[in-house]
Amino acid sequence: MASRKIILTGGGTAGHVTPNLALIPYLRKADFDITYIGSMNGIERKLIGDFDIPYVAIETGKLRRYFDPKNFTDPFRVIRGYQEAHHFMKDYKPDVVFSKGGYVGVPVVHAASSLRIPCIIHESDMTPGLANKLCAPFARKICCNFPETMKSLPPEKAVLTGTPIRDELFQGDRDRGLKLCGFTPEKPVLMVIGGSLGASSVNKTIRDNLKALLEMFQVVHICGRGKMDNLMLTIPGYKQFEYVKEDLKDLYAAADVVISRAGANVICELLALNKPNLLVPLPTGRGDQKLNAASFEAQGYSIVVQDDDLPDCILPKIRELYEHRRQYIDKMLTSSQTDSAARIMDLILAQASARA
Repeated sequence: MASRKIILTGGGTAGHVTPNLALIPYLRKADFDITYIGSMNGIERKLIGDFDIPYVAIETGKLRRYFDPKNFTDPFRVIRGYQEAHHFMKDYKPDVVFSKGGYVGVPVVHAASSLRIPCIIHESDMTPGLANKLCAPFARKICCNFPETMKSLPPEKAVLTGTPIRDELFQGDRDRGLKLCGFTPEKPVLMVIGGSLGASSVNKTIRDNLKALLEMFQVVHICGRGKMDNLMLTIPGYKQFEYVKEDLKDLYAAADVVISRAGANVICELLALNKPNLLVPLPTGRGDQKLNAASFEAQGYSIVVQDDDLPDCILPKIRELYEHRRQYIDKMLTSSQTDSAARIMDLILAQASARA
């Protein structure tokens, strides 16, 4: 029997790519031939390069809600991208398309729909972004992370799946994580994650309160590229990293509690790994991090502190989180937003089988 074929798409930011990467081992195990459609120069092209998967680059334009001179030219790039995706898929004949969002997904999903190829899209944030709003009418199923999102989606399409998490994150070794940091097993570990670019307000708050924090915890601080404080490199019990890739699973395994921004991917990792967390949502942008954090707090997975309130309440809030950590772990263990890759694979297989 010939292998089934799937198109993965999504890009613009790492958050629109890494869930696709988490699905790849499952798709290969299910004997899918995989092709990735992405933009000419987007981050997705670099991230997919390690996976030995054919990459098809198409034109794409940004869809803006504000005035920009490129608003006059980008629609033509989107049309060109649609034509390129349509031409490729007409020959390739995929059984199903899975889009993680981002502007590159719009021409791909629309082209697939015109060819009657079933599409599944995934929305990470509580409120869908513009790209996914434009794709939703053409999708057979819409995966989402939050119960609240289900209310604003067509009931026959909406599926609460959570976000696929890379398998290797579940394979961390606590002892190795402690050794990486020079920590001892006798004292709890606080992990601070500011994202790949760091979070200046979080970094400053941690360092300003470091002496008090070190009375309670050993602190591993992933502070972002260029955000290391060289004057604090030799403080016992405090370990800084600019960025962590291969060793992230071990640092997660070593962490007892976590302080993090509230990006959809990272909070889904914390949920899947059952890590009690204090979320500090990004104060700027379209507000999705604040909504994500509010949902996790309402479900009993997190404590939320707003950025402006951070300096004054970090110590009592992190102490509260640690003292009640078992309560948060128990809530996370009952979540229906975990085992996401298996749930999404069931949807992919169902759509591919229906087309066969």
